[in-house]
Parts: sequence; structure tokens; C-alpha cells
Amino acid sequence: MDNLLLEIGSEEIPAGYIEPALTALASGLLKKMSEARIEHGRAVVYGTPRRLAVEVTDVASRQKSLTTEIIGPPERVGFDEQGKPRVAAEKFAEKVGIPVNRLTIKKTEKGTYLCGKKMEPGLATRTILKDILPELILATPFPKTMRWADLSIAFARPIHSILALLGDKIVSFNLGRIKSGRYTYGHSFMSPGRIRIAASGDYKEQLRSAHVLIDVQERKKWVEREITKAAVSVGGCILPDEELLDIVTNLVEYPVPVVGKYEEKFLELPKEILITAMREHQKYFAVIDANGKLMPSFIAVNNTLTKDMNLVANGHERVIRARLEDARFFYKADLEVPLEDQVEKLKGVLFQAKLGTMHQKVLRVQKLVGFLVDVLGYHSDLKNRVLRAALLCKADLVSQVVVEFPKLQGVMGRVYAAVAGEDDETAAGIEEHYRPTYSGGPLPETLTGAILSIADKIDSICGCFCAGLIPTGASDPYALRRQGIGVVQIILHNDFSFSLRELIEESITLFDIKSGQEVKAMINRVYNFLQSRMAHLLTEDGFSKDVIAAVVDVSADHVPNIWRRVHALEDLKSASDFDPLAIAFKRVVNILKQAGVFESAGGLSPVEENLFQHECESTLYLTYKKVKRNVSKNLGKGFFDRALLDVASLRNDVDAFFDGVMVLTEDMGIRKNRLTMLGHIAALFGKFADFSKIST
Repeated sequence: MDNLLLEIGSEEIPAGYIEPALTALASGLLKKMSEARIEHGRAVVYGTPRRLAVEVTDVASRQKSLTTEIIGPPERVGFDEQGKPRVAAEKFAEKVGIPVNRLTIKKTEKGTYLCGKKMEPGLATRTILKDILPELILATPFPKTMRWADLSIAFARPIHSILALLGDKIVSFNLGRIKSGRYTYGHSFMSPGRIRIAASGDYKEQLRSAHVLIDVQERKKWVEREITKAAVSVGGCILPDEELLDIVTNLVEYPVPVVGKYEEKFLELPKEILITAMREHQKYFAVIDANGKLMPSFIAVNNTLTKDMNLVANGHERVIRARLEDARFFYKADLEVPLEDQVEKLKGVLFQAKLGTMHQKVLRVQKLVGFLVDVLGYHSDLKNRVLRAALLCKADLVSQVVVEFPKLQGVMGRVYAAVAGEDDETAAGIEEHYRPTYSGGPLPETLTGAILSIADKIDSICGCFCAGLIPTGASDPYALRRQGIGVVQIILHNDFSFSLRELIEESITLFDIKSGQEVKAMINRVYNFLQSRMAHLLTEDGFSKDVIAAVVDVSADHVPNIWRRVHALEDLKSASDFDPLAIAFKRVVNILKQAGVFESAGGLSPVEENLFQHECESTLYLTYKKVKRNVSKNLGKGFFDRALLDVASLRNDVDAFFDGVMVLTEDMGIRKNRLTMLGHIAALFGKFADFSKIST
């Protein structure tokens, strides 16, 4: 067996495109080879900005033969009584492509039929790959593709060469005007010549000799090792930045770190500005000392080894000096503008065409944080602090630094607030209100930040729903799903106790919706949206889908209690006698639905004990009243597991009740009374979950 090697040589591909494309190439190739019945081993990927490559080990030289069993006419039609073939058998054998004497008889449920096995011999793997590889290349997914010259094909960047070898043999095909072959190219500056690859096993080492480190992980380790050594040479260490390390790894074919310096006067700037200026614009690594403070040095990673690296360092220093001078000018200019003036400028910044300006959003968020502080029962000092943070939370959006470095929104808000004399928690809340900024990201650490973050996200969600900007399966341009998950996570993390529906209602009323019916419908839409986000998070936490549905569909109004109810029900479900309990409760619900009885205790009249005819009725009602008291007591203390066990204790008496009486008796007074009692019981366990959704 030989190895298959495919390399696509191109103009420089953006760093973020490379690893997803390699993953897709590998999985796509293995899938196509399996579908084509070509035995193979594992896939290994290689990539740089100028090439994407995949190597598959142990590839069979031919595809597996395919044997197909074909059923023909009935035996009696194919052969006469003496077993001699008739015309039908001969025609069937001719169709299958085998002699008549190789036909067999197959017994089926419908009778005995002629059967022939047709064998399709496997083709040479190289023949099949001629069709597979061009399709694979053109199907490589990229965020954006481009066309070039007058060709109809598209790729991330124009393709210059294709290397395709199975062992030492070329897999020959054409893509546009490019013919596949056994040639690749070395480093574009240090070894730009064409390289002949005799066999797939020579590829990696021949490129290494041509100053190309083709293995992504090897190149990453090389970059990490060399930038660490470069930082040590100036008495510091690299500020950890895994994301930047990945980006730089895919920007170069032959990494060459170089140390640069900048004037110490720039250290007067907030460190976030310095780091962002170096990182975002230039992809430089910041250097810190033993105490974690920035040093006036940086590490750049070149793609070329030059004779005079000092000249290279000087070039990088000139570039970063200009960047930092601009940042210093912007920062000083921002400090001269009072924060209240920046807030006023938000009147000229559009939040969304249908939702008004950022200033209007700030005013809505202020009202929401005030509402939240009140319902959570916090003191007036916190309320004043959160209101102040809400007023200032978007002020930095019009600052010159954030206009230049958009990723510093929130961060600069904290910096400017601190410089202006705001207290630490107010300043921190301004930065934290954007959290979490990505899935699994850190949550706000301060109470101010948590409350402000919830208010800001709820305003965005409700506003977008009111404007008709509701997420679809394929589109969520305002990241409402992420914001919804953030709201739930923050409430859960802080164990905030308030009605989610009331918060949504408070937010919806701040938008221009005149119709009361439309307001109510919009509240329900947002509530259901957040309900689905909770179900998503609970699924990620590993809970059973039926338990999640049973709990969340009953009520999602109190977020921390949802998790407690799910935990309690999941524990109860694991008990050996849970199935009979669930069946008993389902029976209660089913008979109420059959009779058309409203299951909420608030919609039921009192139970009349004088109408009881059997002891099982009295026993069940006494047990119900006792359980109801215990449930109220345990729920008041937050003991959901105990309260659910209390409800579970009703099971035996419920079973006895159904065994002892006919609920839907002809006496309408007694029937109504029995249904009323079942309605109260259903409302009791309905506080926890809809047991009809539990799989048993």
C-alpha cells in the first residue's frame, strides 16, 4: 500500500482560513475514499499560508470489488420440470453477465426465484482519484472565495500548483489551466525554485530543506520556543497569548523572531492600548517582566531570515512607534473630554435603525437596572452605583481610542471612568457589562457588572424582537442567542431571585408598541426564546432531554430554581421505583385532560369532604394536605429535592384511589369533586414538572 499526497499551492491564504480548510480537506477526502470502496489509513494535514496539503497513509492500489445479488424471475418460469433453462433464465443470465449454470435459486417469503451474483471488479485507485481530487479541492469551504483570470473555478486565493502523488506515481488531472504533477515550490524568498517530489514520503523533508516548515504543530512549537528565547534575551518573558500564537503560526512558512524596542514614555499609556496596538495591527508579542509589567520591548515574527536582522528590527520599531504615537495622541485627546460629554455624543450614534440611538439605549438600560436593583432588594448605594455605570457604559464608543481599536470597547470605558474618579466597582461594571463576550467566556465579577450586563442584553434581545430581527436557524447577526445564554448564566451564577417574565415585560414596554395584545405576544416570544436557551444550557450540562422538557416547559420564570428542579427530578428519575410514580402522575393528568378540567389549583373550587364515598378518597385527601404543607415548607427553604420526594409520597394513595373508585362516575357532583381533588394534586406536582413528558 502507498501513501496519497495532495498539495494545493496558492497565493497567501488568510491565517484564519487555514486550519478549518485542512480539517475539511482531510475529512472530505477520507469520506470520498470510503464511499469509493478504497481502503486507507489515517489522514495527516500540513499547511502554510501558501499551501494546503493532506497525506493519507496505506491507500490500496485498487478499490474493493463489488458483488451485487440480483433477484430474477420465479424458478418455475426460469426452468422446466427437468431443470433445463428456459428463455427467461437465459435472458436473466445474459442481463447479469454470467453463464446460466451459475444462476442459483433463492428462497424468499414470496417463493423461490432465480438469483445471480454480479461482480463489479475494482478500478485502479489512481483512476478514481482523478475525479475525486478536483471535486475535493473545489469543495473546500472558506468564509470567502475568489475567482481569477477568466476561469470558472473559485478558491480562497488563486491556485498556482497542484501536487498529487500516490506513492511515486502522479495522480493526473486538470483544474482550470493547472495540471497536477509531482512539483511543489520552496519558500517564496529563500528557496523560490521548483522542487521535484519523487515519492510522497520525501515531501516533508524536501520542503524543510527549502525553508518551509510544513507541519503546523511543529511550526507552532518552533515559534513558541524562539519567541520565548528572544524575550529572555531582553530579560523578560512573553505575555501569554495562545490565539496570537496560532495566528502568527499560520502567517509564516519559516518563522524568524526578532526583538524590537519602543520608548519608555509609551509605558504611560494603559497596558491594554499598548498590547492591542502591537497585537491587532502588527501581530507583535508583548514582553513582560517578572512582576507581569509590560517592558518597552516586543517580539515580531518574520517570514524570512535576512543577513542584517538589526535592519529588520529597526523597520518594525519605526512602524510600532508611529502606531503608539497615534494611540498616545488619541488617549490624551479622550482624557480632555468629560464623560458626560461623551454620553451626549451617543445621540449621534445609531444603535439600530428601528431602535434609535445608543443614547436612547443607555436610557432604557438605566430604567432596567433600576428595576432589577429594586426587585432584587438591594440598597440605595448599589442602585446609585449601577445607575451611574449604566449612564457611562457606552461612553467610550465615541472615544478616539475605541474608534481606532474597537476591541477595547468596555476596557477603555473602565479606564476613562477610573481616571475621572468613579469608584472601582462602577468602573469595573462598565467593562464587565459586555461579558460573556464569547461562548464559555468569563462572567461579570462585580454585582454592578452582573446587573448592568443583564439589563443591556435584555434590552438588545427585546429590542431586536420588537424590530423583527429574530434569530433564524441560519442567521443571528445580533448574536441574540449568545446574549440570551449570557443572561441565563449571569442570573444562575449570582443566584438572582426575580421573575424573568416581569423583566421582559419591563423591557418590552420601553419600546414603541401600542397594542396591548402585541405587547403580550412579544413578551411570550422573548420568554420562549430564553426558555430555549435554558434548555440548550441544561443539555450541555448533561441532563436528560425528557427531564429538561418536563421542567422547562412548566415554568422558566425563576432561573436558579429551574436548575434545582432539574437536579431534583434527575435524581428522582434514577430511583428504582420512579416509573410507577411517573405512570401514576401521568394517569392523573390524562384523566383531567379527558374530562376537560383546568389543572391549576387557582382555577379549581375547594374539595368537599362530605362527598367522599370511599376511604381511599379520604386517605388521599389527608395525605395531599399533609404533603402540600411539607412542600410549601421545603420550597420556602429552597429544598427542591425534599419537596419533590414529598410529592412522590402521594403515589401509593393515588394508585389506591384509582383502584378504589371510578372517577368519572355518573353522579355529576361526586365526579366533579373527585376531579377537583385530582386537579389540586396535579397542580402540586405541576410545580416541578410536566410528568407527561418523562419517558418511562
